[in-house]
Amino acid sequence: MTSAPLETDDELLLRIRSGDEGAFLTLYRRRQAALFRFALHMSGSAPAAEDVTQEVFLALLRADCGYDSSRGTLSGYLFGIARKLVLRQLDRGRADVALDLEAEDSAPPQLSVIDDPLLDLTHREGIEALRRAVAALPRRYREVVVLCDLEEVDYADAAVALACPIGTVRSRLHRARGLLLDKLNQERNPRQALGALKPVRCLL
Repeated sequence: MTSAPLETDDELLLRIRSGDEGAFLTLYRRRQAALFRFALHMSGSAPAAEDVTQEVFLALLRADCGYDSSRGTLSGYLFGIARKLVLRQLDRGRADVALDLEAEDSAPPQLSVIDDPLLDLTHREGIEALRRAVAALPRRYREVVVLCDLEEVDYADAAVALACPIGTVRSRLHRARGLLLDKLNQERNPRQALGALKPVRCLL
């Protein structure tokens, strides 16, 4: 006996539009963790990430949310909303940790390890080194690494989320990976740190 195929995000959204609470819960469970991790890596604050995640799904419930399936997937659209909300928090100065760590002397935030899939890939020290390196990237590079490498979002969806061409996503990701390697090489345990980066760099 074969099981029924999983409903697509768009099919779930149609059911949500008709008032189906079960469809909303299904979509929430499917996308919540990745959106939370994205907001967490971008903000360095679990409370801020929780607020962003909640607001993303509240926005989706509005009839005028603006999603257009012809322009990209619902997943990419949701990441785009999350990104705008994180940037809005930055503009308002509401995030617990400054989001833009452009200066070299800025101390990167200690990010939570909630639901972090990288924990099983290498030793904790290597993971912490990678986390610090990601957190210290300039925002435009940090967001593309989190989307494409940590959350495995494809380039097309990342382009929708970041509101830029796919070519820009590729070039930013290339530059971001180079910056990550430079930062990891400066760590006390560069071998362990680079070991943590290996699976990330394989996601091409």
